[in-house]
Amino acid sequence: MENKKPGFARLLLAATMAFAALQATAQDVNKPFTGNFNNNEYEVYMNLNIEGNGMIVPNHEIFGELPGYLAKRRNSFFWLVTAGKVVGEDEAELELINDYGSEDLKATLKMVDDSTFVLTQEGGSTLKVPNKGKWQKLPKKLEFKKRR
Repeated sequence: MENKKPGFARLLLAATMAFAALQATAQDVNKPFTGNFNNNEYEVYMNLNIEGNGMIVPNHEIFGELPGYLAKRRNSFFWLVTAGKVVGEDEAELELINDYGSEDLKATLKMVDDSTFVLTQEGGSTLKVPNKGKWQKLPKKLEFKKRR
């Protein structure tokens, strides 16, 4: 058998895939409220897709696609983002409900810079998460870092 060099079709496919990867990265810059956000101090994180088609919350598939969720590391408790709306270049409004359905709140998420965001509880219930067998109230303003 003779050794064949990659054909034009393979090169075209590789170039197309590389271009698609670049486009996906470029689109993320235009969607500041889509991605993974972490707060290491309270060990909570948010996964959001406000500007996209939503996402399925792990083990909560019954709710269908939602704009996102807030969760505690090493825990199965979630605050579900039931509504999200971008209201400016650097701000989004969120409505959240705990996964028991017993508490809800409204919050804003404001972009400070391209990797720092502040979640501010505006009204409704107090945001709290399980911590060592007890409920831990989170501060009204909570800083998150966006993962790149």
